[in-house]
Amino acid sequence: MPNSSEQPSRCGYVAIVGRPNVGKSTLLNHLLGQKISITSRKPQTTRNNVTGIKTEGNDQLIFVDTPGLHLNQPKAINRYMNRAASTAMKDVDAIVFVVDKLQWTDEDEMVARQLEHVKCPVILAVNKVDQLEDKEVLLPHLQILSQKINVAEIIPLSALREINIDRLEQLLLSYMPESVHLFPEDQITDRSSRFMAAEIVREKITRQLGDELPYQMAVEIEEFKHDGNLLTISALILVERDGQKRILIGDRGERIKLIGQQARLDMEKLFESKIMLNLWVKVKSGWSDDERALRSLGYNDFQQ
Repeated sequence: MPNSSEQPSRCGYVAIVGRPNVGKSTLLNHLLGQKISITSRKPQTTRNNVTGIKTEGNDQLIFVDTPGLHLNQPKAINRYMNRAASTAMKDVDAIVFVVDKLQWTDEDEMVARQLEHVKCPVILAVNKVDQLEDKEVLLPHLQILSQKINVAEIIPLSALREINIDRLEQLLLSYMPESVHLFPEDQITDRSSRFMAAEIVREKITRQLGDELPYQMAVEIEEFKHDGNLLTISALILVERDGQKRILIGDRGERIKLIGQQARLDMEKLFESKIMLNLWVKVKSGWSDDERALRSLGYNDFQQ
């Protein structure tokens, strides 16, 4: 048997695309075996392209988790998310197009039309098949999908239950070019620690509030300071109206306290450090439709 050093190394980029709330971030986290992309049941939780890196032996897959592509673009932040997702489709070696079990919506159709112009292989991942009570309906649906979009392969899977995840990964590796690795083998993302901290806070807010708080909420890290084994993180939460601020803080501050507790636990796992987390809430009217405000909050980054 030749040793691993005699095998060619493979490395390439894979974009994970689809409409909101089909499970793209969950798929990325389970492919990596580690959580780096925030998740919730609320559509459009992901706002930025988030890169996850998986290295095993001579193989390195660089995944780009994208915001959900959506038709309704009333505000600057919605347009930003669509631009970020569309940009991720360029110059990658393969694309995973995620759809939700038996559904096919106008937004799925929009994504399919964008993918008509890409040069790399596209794999259609039919997610959440574990939720189907009658599995016999799946095959006819896959046949219908094969007529709607020209793809290299269609794979039914469950990101959450890790059904067919290995099959997807092996197929993706077959499309990766021979190449030196672009990242160290122990690196799992190219995003900064500040970005990851802000995303954790935003996830806990989204999960806590569900539909109570609209999308006009952002998190900005104002302090990120190490002192021995203590990491102090101060996060500013921006909302657009006083009523949203009251909802977020909750009765006697109980809701913001719970958000902070949950975020701190995740941060301690991620940063492997004791965390002192400070949260503030500020009203900044109109930030989600203000291009300058979005840039100041970091929504100007279309990197892979």
